[in-house]
Amino acid sequence: MKDLKNKTVIITGGSRGIGKACCLAFAKAGANIIFTFNKSQKEADELAAQIKNLGVECLSIQADVREYNQCRTIIEKAIERFKEIDVLINNAGITKDKSLFMMLPEEWHDVINTNLNGTFNMTKATIITFLKQKKGCIINMSSVSGIVGLPGQSNYSASKAGIIGFSKALAKEVAGQNVRVNVVCPGFIETDMVGSIREDIKKEVLKSIPQKRLGKAEEVADLCVFLASDKASYITGETIKIDGGLAI
Repeated sequence: MKDLKNKTVIITGGSRGIGKACCLAFAKAGANIIFTFNKSQKEADELAAQIKNLGVECLSIQADVREYNQCRTIIEKAIERFKEIDVLINNAGITKDKSLFMMLPEEWHDVINTNLNGTFNMTKATIITFLKQKKGCIINMSSVSGIVGLPGQSNYSASKAGIIGFSKALAKEVAGQNVRVNVVCPGFIETDMVGSIREDIKKEVLKSIPQKRLGKAEEVADLCVFLASDKASYITGETIKIDGGLAI
């Protein structure tokens, strides 16, 4: 999309899965990319090279979104390099699935701190820039688990439901300053996270999806590109499922 050419997009958790697909999709649309990663420098370097080969600029930053000061540093580096920020995609997330009676307190807090508090930290660090610019787009990655709840995911479902409520409230706060906030809720997508599910469970999952297939990370990325574009300029505060009909 031409309206994304030379825009600056920040994507957290960008080195793999849906985050990586978003990095490449926005780069193909002409945007400059800043992505964060937590662990693998090798994966980050390989992705940065792919992005630069698409003819745009790229900055990769190792950071922990659970730490607010690290999130502020990400924004400072982005402004220093690109002067403005146009799009923030809060994608970084983890799962630690377990039945509640077996779940350790630290497993609850780790998921909440990464998924929900990480979204707050990055958005809080970015929002003043968007308000000063009087423009900006925030896309928060939730999940169908945050809409319907899934057994063994009380921590994950809570974090993703929290993101939806957070996004709706923020969308009302900042709409008058030309800042849009939307939520994307993927279902079962072909990523490493879903790939780790046992085959017998995966077969049962497929039976519950009306389209009878897993989604592709690229399909989620294409939705994000649309939501960040001028074609979606009148869309804010929405929660959009991309799940093959799972949560109908």
